[in-house]
Amino acid sequence: MEKLRINQWVHGTAMLAVLGLVPVALAQTPPAVTPGQRATAEQVAQAGVPLNELAPNAPDSHTVKSGDTLWGISGLFLKSPWRWPELWGMNLQDIRNPHKIYPGQVLVLEKSNGRAVLRARLAGADQPPTETVRVSPRTRFSSLADSAIPTIQSHLIEPFLAEPLVVEEKVLAEAPRIVAAQEGRVLLSRSDRAYARGGLTEAKGKQEFRVFRNAVPLKDPGTGEILGYEAHYLGNAVLVRGESTREVKDKDGKVQTEVIPATIDIVSTKEEMRVGDRLLPAPQRDLVSYVPRAPLMRAEGRIVSMYGSAVAFVGQNQIVTINRGAKDGMERGHVLALIRDGESLADRTDGKRAQIKLPDERNGLMMVFLTFERVSYALVLQSSDAIKVGDRFTSPR
Repeated sequence: MEKLRINQWVHGTAMLAVLGLVPVALAQTPPAVTPGQRATAEQVAQAGVPLNELAPNAPDSHTVKSGDTLWGISGLFLKSPWRWPELWGMNLQDIRNPHKIYPGQVLVLEKSNGRAVLRARLAGADQPPTETVRVSPRTRFSSLADSAIPTIQSHLIEPFLAEPLVVEEKVLAEAPRIVAAQEGRVLLSRSDRAYARGGLTEAKGKQEFRVFRNAVPLKDPGTGEILGYEAHYLGNAVLVRGESTREVKDKDGKVQTEVIPATIDIVSTKEEMRVGDRLLPAPQRDLVSYVPRAPLMRAEGRIVSMYGSAVAFVGQNQIVTINRGAKDGMERGHVLALIRDGESLADRTDGKRAQIKLPDERNGLMMVFLTFERVSYALVLQSSDAIKVGDRFTSPR
């Protein structure tokens, strides 16, 4: 099944690959893991977590139900939910292909020699679930893959898996563009027909495109360096007819080549579109199973932007862009601690009014769910105060 998913993704994003636009989150080479890091991870995977890492009211068992999430269950058993792979006993390979947890399973907390591990079994059974369920009197097989609980509520990030796109400065300018609309319309919305140019040729099967405008620079808050350009997502369109040409004679009888633009239909809109907006192939949506975990390496960086042009501050369940990407070892599922810088002020109790700086405080947690080469997108899982551009993050340990 995993191989099938990969093949489907590669087929659906072949055109993006040619343009160099495949998000690293969905097609990336994991960063190198040192022998020492691997040995530590494998040792921890076998040992479980110390008892003092358990949540104060961690239950002895929990029956998984519909609506549960991996993050929620992690918080039920652990003080530090990102340490879930250690409690569950995952090694490095398991983290990239996590165990499935299904409604009806009973998670049992086993404590021994000052450490704890979590085991799973079916309710009322001594064995863990299999990949199929047998039903009598006749035998049928039903995959459990679709019923596995998600890491987080998928609706929180599902729209963002297709929307953000970090591109090179000139890529969007060279992408196919909308050149006209029916009846001279200025603004386009759902169900409208439009015409586009830029190498849009017909192929087998439905061809869907995302429509973008303006590539906004993403600048590192510390250095001011441009890390990439985020294209502004407007909606989706499908190709009805490809571009073509025909030979016609002008009034002087000379043969001229006339361009017939491609025909597209607008199928969804987040904002109204107009002539000049650009089209890029839409990747197949692939909701993966994330395993929340701390990065193996030390991670530090800053918030680059909030997702949403009119947003100045964000909180829980909102999206931020960070100045670290696959090049820096960021992976899907990495949990990072948000840090609020301590305020600098004058000590009013001191006659000399000495300048003091309050300690930095943790302001919440976020989880990376989409990575590009030099930037990543993360979902804020917890926050105690508003988060703004320039706020720092570190490894959660």
